[in-house]
Amino acid sequence: MKKRDLAIALLGAAGAAVAVKMLTRADTVDFEDVRELVPLSEHSRFAAVDGMKLHYQEFGDDTKPTVLLIHGYRSSAYVWRSSAQLIADQGLHVLAIDLVGFGYSEKPRWFEYSIQAQGRVLVRFMNRLGIGRATIVGSSYGGAVAATLALDYAERVEKLVLSDAVINDNAKAHPILRLAAIPGLGEAITPFVADSRAFLKNRMHHTLSAASQHLITEDRLENILRPMRAADGHHSLLATSRNWHANRVEQDAHLITQPTLILWGEEDNVTPVSDGYKLHDLIENSRFVVLKNCGHVPQEEKPENFSRLVADFCHGVNEEVNALPQSA
Repeated sequence: MKKRDLAIALLGAAGAAVAVKMLTRADTVDFEDVRELVPLSEHSRFAAVDGMKLHYQEFGDDTKPTVLLIHGYRSSAYVWRSSAQLIADQGLHVLAIDLVGFGYSEKPRWFEYSIQAQGRVLVRFMNRLGIGRATIVGSSYGGAVAATLALDYAERVEKLVLSDAVINDNAKAHPILRLAAIPGLGEAITPFVADSRAFLKNRMHHTLSAASQHLITEDRLENILRPMRAADGHHSLLATSRNWHANRVEQDAHLITQPTLILWGEEDNVTPVSDGYKLHDLIENSRFVVLKNCGHVPQEEKPENFSRLVADFCHGVNEEVNALPQSA
């Protein structure tokens, strides 16, 4: 077979595979269909915000100070399964929300899927639940959303916790995100990447520290993949990557005035610990703690340490302004 004929055949096969994937995937994943598989589903609640149904999990006494937990990209409230209750057990009211387009929240095609838009929805979510002020905790991409809340809605943020936070657009240099940015190609590859256990497992090896590789289990893989395994989830992943404008966090971090706790895994290969030092230098009223033997997700890798640090910070225990970076 001539090379040209082979190339045409391969392109045809690829096109057919894309067409089959697009035509056979579900439109969405309904929470009620998988409720029994969702960890801590007894804590699951839904709130209507701007015509969208948002999923969140609630822990602790709602008369206590509120802590709002914001997950990262391609993630959900699932990442707080080990730490949310631990934080609540220390006298706090904890809400772990699924951002619009992620987890079991709705994933409308009309939504902007930008950091600023997610921040606006979270403020309206707080309004819906009657929460005036809260400590906002953001992990990774959620850290960019949390920082934006502190900048744009300062009166709603009591304190701020940034955990391995995204502070710039460096993530857009990842080969997959660069391909996804190309019109047409992004739509074709995203369903395959989003549903790939092999890709996710490889990503976990890169994300977690050497000491945390035991967390790479079939259960963890399935709980991350399950809510995004449909057309609306594929769209929200792609739209978020194309609206990834996080440089503002680094540029305006010096304007953040709330007491801020910065937590970082020493072995983070996703958002380098140097970004944490940079935030600490920029945010005057901040404390910085580096967690040893920890990668990109301290709330999963070091849940006891993470929860204690967050709860103590919320209660004002050992709060130090402009403290030198510490290790934990």
